[in-house]
Amino acid sequence: MAKTLDLKSTLNLPRTEFPMKAKLPEREPVQLAAWEEMRLYYRILDSRAGAPLFVLHDGPPYPTGEIHLGTGLNKIVKDMIVKSKTMAGFRSPYIPGWDCHGLPIETKVEKELGGKTTKVSAAEFRRRCREYANRYVEAHKRDFRRLGVFGQWDKPYLTMDPSMEACTAGAFIDFLEKGYVYRGLKPVYWCIYDRTALAEAEVEYEDHVSPSVWVKFPVVGGATAAKLGADVSALIWTTTPWTLPANRALAFHPEFEYVVADTSAGKLLLAKARVEALASELGLEIRGVTGGWNGREFEGAKFRHPFLDLTVPGVLAEYVTLDQGSGIVHTAPGHGAEDFYTGQKYGLEAYAPQDDDGRFIEGLPEYKGKTVFEANPIVVELLKQRGMLVGERKLSHSYPHCWRCHNPVIFRATEQWFIELDHDDLRKRSIAEIAKVKWKPEWGEARIHDMVAERPDWCISRQRFWGVPLIVFYCEACGKQLKDFAALRHVLPFFEREGADAWYTHSAEELLPPGTKCSCGASKWKKEKDVLDVWFDSGSTNLSVLSEKDGTWPADVYMEGPDQYRGWFHSSLLVAMGIKGRAPYREVVTHGWTLDEKGQPMSKSLGNVMEPNQIVAKWGADLLRVWVASQDYTTDVRLSEPMMQQLAEAYRKIRNTFRFALSNLFDFDPARDSVPDSELWEMDAWMLRRTGAAIRECREWYDNFDFHRVYHRLHDFCSVDLSAFYFDVLKDRLYTFAPNNRGRRSAQTAAYRIASALLRLIAPTLVFTSEEVWKFLPHVAGEPESIHMALFPAAGEFEQALDPDRAKNWDRLLAAREEVLKALEPLRAAKTISANLEARVTLVASGDLAALLQKYRAYLPALFIVSQVELETGAGNGAASAGIEGLEVRAERAHGKKCERCWNYSVHVGENADYPTFCERCVAALEEIERDGGILAGGAKS
Repeated sequence: MAKTLDLKSTLNLPRTEFPMKAKLPEREPVQLAAWEEMRLYYRILDSRAGAPLFVLHDGPPYPTGEIHLGTGLNKIVKDMIVKSKTMAGFRSPYIPGWDCHGLPIETKVEKELGGKTTKVSAAEFRRRCREYANRYVEAHKRDFRRLGVFGQWDKPYLTMDPSMEACTAGAFIDFLEKGYVYRGLKPVYWCIYDRTALAEAEVEYEDHVSPSVWVKFPVVGGATAAKLGADVSALIWTTTPWTLPANRALAFHPEFEYVVADTSAGKLLLAKARVEALASELGLEIRGVTGGWNGREFEGAKFRHPFLDLTVPGVLAEYVTLDQGSGIVHTAPGHGAEDFYTGQKYGLEAYAPQDDDGRFIEGLPEYKGKTVFEANPIVVELLKQRGMLVGERKLSHSYPHCWRCHNPVIFRATEQWFIELDHDDLRKRSIAEIAKVKWKPEWGEARIHDMVAERPDWCISRQRFWGVPLIVFYCEACGKQLKDFAALRHVLPFFEREGADAWYTHSAEELLPPGTKCSCGASKWKKEKDVLDVWFDSGSTNLSVLSEKDGTWPADVYMEGPDQYRGWFHSSLLVAMGIKGRAPYREVVTHGWTLDEKGQPMSKSLGNVMEPNQIVAKWGADLLRVWVASQDYTTDVRLSEPMMQQLAEAYRKIRNTFRFALSNLFDFDPARDSVPDSELWEMDAWMLRRTGAAIRECREWYDNFDFHRVYHRLHDFCSVDLSAFYFDVLKDRLYTFAPNNRGRRSAQTAAYRIASALLRLIAPTLVFTSEEVWKFLPHVAGEPESIHMALFPAAGEFEQALDPDRAKNWDRLLAAREEVLKALEPLRAAKTISANLEARVTLVASGDLAALLQKYRAYLPALFIVSQVELETGAGNGAASAGIEGLEVRAERAHGKKCERCWNYSVHVGENADYPTFCERCVAALEEIERDGGILAGGAKS
């Protein structure tokens, strides 16, 4: 009589407590709290005690406002670098930092004070700046930790910390002592709104509308007038009419040919190559052209200023071009770098009659007291009244703006402190060092090379309060600068104890060694009021955060956005070269900008902003990290709501892959049940070998920080290799074989090892999910509590599971499987079968292919997920399998009945009286279960 039993009790149905739904926004904070409680970051460092060092030095962001998508991308990429290096076996400490000085903080505090900065002392203003910075440092720390970024959050570096301010001040003194630093009058970028000088790195170019004017400078009588003729005026073009009061010369190119054009606006001297363009641009009638003089002939010629009682000379300059204008350049040495150097050559005055607010402090009554931009229309009106305006237009062009207040800046000659780039070959040595650094992307080398090669001397002084003061003293009696560097370093212990506030709370005599005297005999000193450029601050961080003694200097890598080629990459290089003689980094990695789905920068005004905190609240931090990992971060990257939805689906596929593995390992103990490589089923060994190949690729990509390649390889492996193929094939063995059957344990061994390997490979990206899965994964003794203390898998341990020759056999079998699946599609379309298990397949082949199929005949039904496979030897017409020459695939409905237990079709269903609805395989499995002492529910015969 047939046995009555509970069918489910005979199957190894998947079981797991691993949750179906991720619920990342709810679960991730719980995991964060657990990590904090166990001090996971420090336990990770302890687990790598004695391991080789790998150091990423963090570029310090400004603590102003909430973090945005760009800073989120930045920190996540850094975290993936650090985590991947840790899991590769390195000790990789990560000390996050913030750049706390400078305009960004001052501007915010000034707004809080309502612009009434003069009503508080410098020390009080600095205290408020420090409080403001601290407030946002704490907010940033909270938000970065929420992104799953590990680091020394309890002891970050802050450029406003006393020790760092002392280090920065000490670096300045070192530069001063080595002769790099000088004070001089030069035109610098000046922000009239923030009332300070700016370095090139603090200037951004934005669209701006300027007045475009063509102006006459009449030729003064003499040899030049005799040569050119009567009533001739040199013609210049400028988009800054407000600089005309500072004009001190007209520049000609020594090799250009110049002519006099008789026009409807008078006789005008200009470059011959610009006559037709001028007529077209201004609509002038050209009555004739005379002469043809070389530019060199106008050196020393005299011209009358268009509205001042002033005669200016002709000078020569190679930078004059024929791209626009007249070929004659209005030269104001106080308002332009090239103009200044020309002025130096010819002994011209660097006249810049404006105060710190950009107001004219002298000049004609019409514009005196006006700001430079207010003066523009006034100067144009003066030109009209004097009959010196030839043409006027509006020009929309790229113009330098302040990086913080986003207002247009000016060039203004002021006394500033500079680092001389060519002293002691600092520029030349820096350029040579650039070639020794690895740049990712490679174009970074050319970019920073050109910037260092072409930049002017570094203006390091700022007319502000919130920063590290320049440690400079002047004798009150004779004004001489103190050059006793040992005495200057006497200030540093004050900074170590009290921070740079000591500069404002102690007198000069208190800061200097007792009795410090000037060469004139006086002992009263006054302190420099300027502070250091914040780029000198951030450029000095490597000196205080990293150390040659503990092997952390130089850093292995710096990683920031493309703006840092003129910023932090640049200043760090120059500071390190000046102090230590080599670059502070071995490699520099650059990420791109974050854009919306249309490729536009994210802007609140455009309404296209996606903030990290909002994304995390809706999707979870792991989904934001998936977005970062899925992109080639070295280029500009886009993000949108639809993209997040697509990534969520991709994430679910990865999660479900692990869920399948966990659900089929419920009774698997790796120490007890693992099958050695030599006894694995060959398909399992082959899959382990394929996993080894994926491991090898991913580890190579990790070494090169190609995280998007890792992500897509692992996603495809989970979706295609595992979910759509291997795990699908394994279901029959996992569910229907006896629990301790060698075939099932082989499948579990492979599933366990593959899941463990993939989990460790994806942990730097899915930091929360990987930890969650790790808790449910079976473990062997000695494995760490957290996956983030584990090591990456070794490719060789997987590749050795199967030799290359047999692996090739399985590659060919997989190709045959693809042909079988194609042959089954017409049957499904015709509804002859509704599932592949309802099919019977006949393969016709000859030669070595036929031999291969015969050798692996027992594997084929499971490989193809069909009930029956027949083999025939023959030529094969290939009609149904164009992908493999000489193979023919015929598909039909399977013979026999459907097994109630495994759903395979067999002609032997019903042959066993005890189990009349089971196939011969299931009967054998049940007998094996009984031999192993298994209890079948309802086992009594009826």
